[in-house]
Amino acid sequence: MGKNLTYKPFGHKAILIEWEPRIDENILNDILQFKEKISFENREQYADFIIAYNSLTIVYHHTISDFKKEQQRLEFIHNLEFESKQTAHFIWEIPVCYNVKFGIDLQEISVESNLTIEEIIKVHSEKIYTVFFIGFIPGFLYLGGLDKKLFFDRKENPRLQVPKGAVGIGGKQTGIYPFNSAGGWNIIGNTPIIFFEAKKTNPCFAQAGDRIKFLPISIEEYHQIEKKIKENSFQISKTLLHD
Repeated sequence: MGKNLTYKPFGHKAILIEWEPRIDENILNDILQFKEKISFENREQYADFIIAYNSLTIVYHHTISDFKKEQQRLEFIHNLEFESKQTAHFIWEIPVCYNVKFGIDLQEISVESNLTIEEIIKVHSEKIYTVFFIGFIPGFLYLGGLDKKLFFDRKENPRLQVPKGAVGIGGKQTGIYPFNSAGGWNIIGNTPIIFFEAKKTNPCFAQAGDRIKFLPISIEEYHQIEKKIKENSFQISKTLLHD
């Protein structure tokens, strides 16, 4: 894994490293381990690490004066034998109400996929999804592992307003909108869970490499959890992930 990585300058203070262009957990694991190796080597010189499906962007505090030399150094680090610190990862259980009040695209997906709404909910909630990375807005989890039965193209004309907590399908992915936002994903439900809190040390509770399990709930349960969250008395269920 990683023999055919490409390295590109990304401005004066960053390097973009790319793997094969596909959604693959082996690639994700290699990215996470590479990031860990680099951090262990000299964390102080790096300002940030940005993970995507098949890339790692390293942002430096300083200007990169010799790109080729830095590329060679990174290639050497990538090939090092390394005993991982085994950063803890979790399976997070996220309650979702799939009622058509929230799942405004369920009917369209049902017609196009030849699945009943009940079957869509069952297929979507039975899977355990992998968090590959976080973006395009803070707290938006890009999740891999969607069943092929639910692959559904994004909308040609995105909505100007998708509600906070909306659970959607976009192509081969599923994800959750952490804020009210424009977006072109097909909405199948909503969760009352808050995915980004700027004032916290870790604003987003999940990280790349974690897993997400969706738990179907009723509208009544949705409002009960919503109330508990406002009262700061709700705890998201999580289980330590053992690979």
